[in-house]
Amino acid sequence: MIKTRITEMFGIKYPIISAPMGPFYTTELAVAVSEAGGLGVLSHINMLDQDNIKAIKESVDYFIEHSDKPFGINIRTARLQLDSIPLAKKLVKWINENPRIQEQCVFGITSAGSPRKVSKLWKDSCPTIKHFHVAPALYLAQKVVDSGCDGLIVTGIEGGGHQSYEEITTLILIQEVVNKFPQLPLIASGGFASPEGLSMAIAGGADAIIMGTRFIATKQSEFHENYKSVLYPATDKDTLLTTGAFGPIRLLKNKYSIEHGKAFSKEEKVDFESSFDVKMMRENLEPYEYVYRGDVVNGAILAGQGVGLIDSEIDVEDIIVSFTKKTEELLKIAYSKIK
Repeated sequence: MIKTRITEMFGIKYPIISAPMGPFYTTELAVAVSEAGGLGVLSHINMLDQDNIKAIKESVDYFIEHSDKPFGINIRTARLQLDSIPLAKKLVKWINENPRIQEQCVFGITSAGSPRKVSKLWKDSCPTIKHFHVAPALYLAQKVVDSGCDGLIVTGIEGGGHQSYEEITTLILIQEVVNKFPQLPLIASGGFASPEGLSMAIAGGADAIIMGTRFIATKQSEFHENYKSVLYPATDKDTLLTTGAFGPIRLLKNKYSIEHGKAFSKEEKVDFESSFDVKMMRENLEPYEYVYRGDVVNGAILAGQGVGLIDSEIDVEDIIVSFTKKTEELLKIAYSKIK
């Protein structure tokens, strides 16, 4: 057994958390991860032509109907994510009105923007939820600490999905944050897809890891089989950074991502956003809708560099149990080298 501040805080057996992979649904995946002893996370769903807050509530209800284990939920707080504060307020309402949700929804992740407004709201209105925010650089980690969050998630440029303009690796971030904020529970994200990665994170001072791409390629994830199938032959060189809705985004190379081009600079992105309208936002979201429906040519295939470590679909429980068992062995071997 590996015990960390995160396993103790959330009452979970293994220090493994599923990534919030919005705009897609991760409801069934989250149930499977939590049931296997990890911590499942429900995504900030953002699909076209639907009431997304209603869809998220249905996702929460589905979880508590199918599991009595703890879970987390993600809210993206980016400038363009207009439903972030309404969703944070709705979550307060759901938690305070339903004892099951209050008992099980123990983990709130904010990302892609500032955590301050949500942190104050949750501290004042539902202190039972532990609030962590995603930081891709040390100076941003300081802002998370100053905002009063309960813990930090550091995410490196290796990861799939939205990334930062700073392009700092997970390895560097773990070292920086452990040295600067040793008192704060730390979750590492970006590039994790093997027991070796979990071992390095735990040995380096992290309390848990988040995995996204590895969990997409599981029997329990809702992702389309076409999506999963293109991950298995891919290598660590088969992803690229282009521009997403909230900044740089790491995608698998395909027709869409190659034609979409290199990521904008931060200044270019801000200028581009100033001209955004509803039509442009819809066009920006359509490629994610395409891939969720199985179009791996014209769709945006989110994937991290850890895709090169994935060659087959695996059961969620097998991943969590086997990764942790191998990690225990690796850490024992490392300890044996101390003379």
